[in-house]
Amino acid sequence: MATQAPAPSVSIGKIAFASFIGTVIEFFDFFIFGTASALIFNKIFFPALDPLAGTLASFATFGVAFAARPLGGVLFGHWGDRLGRKKMLVLSLVLMGVGTAMVGVLPTYGQIGIGAPLLLVLSRLLQGVAIGGEWSGAVLMAVEHAPPGKRAFYGSWPQCGVPAGLVLATALFYLVEQLPADAMRTWGWRLPFLVSVVLVALGLYIRLRISESPAFASVQDKGEQAKFPAGEVIRKSWKAILIAIFSMAAANIPFYLATVFALSYGSQQPGVTRGTVLLAVCVASLIQIFTIPAAAMLADKYGRRPVLLVGCVLTVLEGFPFFWLIDTGSTIAILLAMVIALPIAHTLTYSVLASFVPELFETRLRYSGSAIGYQVGGMIMSGPVPFVAAALYSWAGGAWSLSLYIVLGGVLTFVAVYLARESYRDDIAGLDDAGIARDTTHAT
Repeated sequence: MATQAPAPSVSIGKIAFASFIGTVIEFFDFFIFGTASALIFNKIFFPALDPLAGTLASFATFGVAFAARPLGGVLFGHWGDRLGRKKMLVLSLVLMGVGTAMVGVLPTYGQIGIGAPLLLVLSRLLQGVAIGGEWSGAVLMAVEHAPPGKRAFYGSWPQCGVPAGLVLATALFYLVEQLPADAMRTWGWRLPFLVSVVLVALGLYIRLRISESPAFASVQDKGEQAKFPAGEVIRKSWKAILIAIFSMAAANIPFYLATVFALSYGSQQPGVTRGTVLLAVCVASLIQIFTIPAAAMLADKYGRRPVLLVGCVLTVLEGFPFFWLIDTGSTIAILLAMVIALPIAHTLTYSVLASFVPELFETRLRYSGSAIGYQVGGMIMSGPVPFVAAALYSWAGGAWSLSLYIVLGGVLTFVAVYLARESYRDDIAGLDDAGIARDTTHAT
């Protein structure tokens, strides 16, 4: 029998908070870029293009990070499975801060021409590589420290960091948008990116004070680290990686339609301003900070698959009503659309992923497996969403094509989760190389 992993020197609450606060900062950085892509970047980095082409180019730049995320997942996963989770968490936060600060000081197209959008893409690539390593490191620290029967709950804390980061990003951009138009175009849009530097310093202070995951520490003590984790996990656990990839569709397609594309779509409706849509996203995201751990508690009690499958069904059902509500132009209806999409449907498909995906893999390969599956899924199911949505809407001339896009996401994840095994009773420190628990007995 394997020796018991050493007890953590820091409480699980502090570990989960460290994962939460770092994810807040990382996704604050990420979402201010997405919000700026929808509201301002087409004007200052792609002014030579017509409005539609400029919007598409801006959204394509937003999607570049998702192409870089699998690279970040492989790199951070390799060293996270060899050197530890904590070191990678600190490095990913620094890299994200550098990429975001770069955007805040970039010259515009009017100042240096084509060099401006190229530098914008470079900063976005740095953000993508950082996010590629951030998610798995944050959730593994929480899940691998968590006591039996509470992995989904504590794993959901870093998930809460996503809507919290979104609230900060949208709220700050909402305030910045109150500036005069000239001020907004010249220097106002830079403020959210520069604020990030202060937040990164706070996150580093907190993360440097936490201890390494006890599950990984046990692997390290025995010298069982894989030499090439990415290659080994692809060879041994390719089915689990595919399940992880497609489990992302129901969460990510509607989420990026609601939080990125809807900013430009909604403001095209008569009587609707961008501020109205931003406020609705902000309120819905604030509610989601509390619904995510609630859904995770259900997953700890009833299992990962039931909660995810119900979320997929709700995602399919929300596809058409979401855009019908926005099309009314009513502030209350737009807020209702965002509440249905984010704190209800998205919560059920997203909150459980922090435990569902890591539990597909054994400890020695868990960082690489979860990072590759999650980030490749993000590249396919997240990055292209605003670009594809803009193209679909232009082609179809109506929102019905976007609704079908949401339905497709719900169906893909339903199939993936249905084919997966249930893992909520497993001892994840005792998984074999096929991701099956050798001992499902829980300590009480």
